[in-house]
Amino acid sequence: MSAARSSRRSSKKASSSRSPKRGSKDDARGGAKSRAARPGSPGTASARTAGGSARAGAKRKPLSAAAEKAIAARTADHAAKSVRNADRPGAAKRASLAARTASTRASAPRRQNGPRGLGGEQVEGRQAVRELLLAGTRRVREVWVATDMDDAVVLNDIAELAMSMGVPVRDVTRAKLFAEAKTESPQGVLARAAELPESELDDLVRQPKGSPPPFLLMVDGVTDPGNLGALLRSAECAGVTGVVLPLHRAVHVTPTVTKAAAGAVEYLPIALVGGLPTAIRHLQELGVWVIGLDGSGEYPLFDLPVATDPVALVLGAEGKGLSRLVRERCDAVANIPLKGRIDSLNVAAAGALACYEITRRRMGS
Repeated sequence: MSAARSSRRSSKKASSSRSPKRGSKDDARGGAKSRAARPGSPGTASARTAGGSARAGAKRKPLSAAAEKAIAARTADHAAKSVRNADRPGAAKRASLAARTASTRASAPRRQNGPRGLGGEQVEGRQAVRELLLAGTRRVREVWVATDMDDAVVLNDIAELAMSMGVPVRDVTRAKLFAEAKTESPQGVLARAAELPESELDDLVRQPKGSPPPFLLMVDGVTDPGNLGALLRSAECAGVTGVVLPLHRAVHVTPTVTKAAAGAVEYLPIALVGGLPTAIRHLQELGVWVIGLDGSGEYPLFDLPVATDPVALVLGAEGKGLSRLVRERCDAVANIPLKGRIDSLNVAAAGALACYEITRRRMGS
């Protein structure tokens, strides 16, 4: 009898790492099937996205028929320039040179004088880890699962999904997992993965033939990771095709961001730029309309006639709103009409409304 106890104790002390092939232990758990359901949105808290000086001191009037005509003329001018450039002598040679330049840029080493990249190596939370596995856009090194949680069935579902993909799964105690976690509530699961790939700004504008026009989201100095994560989640659901983040004075992809985004970071191409004003000017040269969103904006968001064109929405930081130079570079600055007694929306809520207004206009067209 003592020999049997010794044998059982030895087996309990063995490594808690699970192998991709499960045995009788999985049969006892019930072999739950993997699921990929999308949850609802989490709430976030922040201050108002407001402020900013008037653009170049000019007094704006409500958007009129003449303004809409001017916008339409500019859109036609963009198209005409593209046609003229294609017909100019040496167009084929320039196209070939541009293709070689793009190829060289894609194979170039990552810049050395900046952050390592987007981050996102540690992913926490059930939906975030599930989408990380399902997306398959980057390598997942391992998944940790707490075995002493009350609702172990859901966690077992994630473990089964990971092992079906050949990802090592470690059974750990709740205390050990929480000691390793970087968020307040990892929900009993975390994963370690390769860093998120970084996109180039030009690549966000290039869309496959037949796809909708580019729909970009630019974030001007948002420092709250919960707000950024919620904003990315709403943006991905609304059909945003790319996100632009500044290198400095802004939060990047942290474990809190990935958890609040609930997997959106796996599907949204994200570009880091040295400065938003320069990036805005470059997008405008590529034919993209840049619309700022601010509580003191001149035009109601629901009246802007550029939703069906290539468009980029710029959201300001919590509290101070758009920076002065960013605001001046925007083609227009829109506001969200508020009818209640509270005169503020946080950046995540404002961004969700603005993204879905663009989506509504595109679906209607």
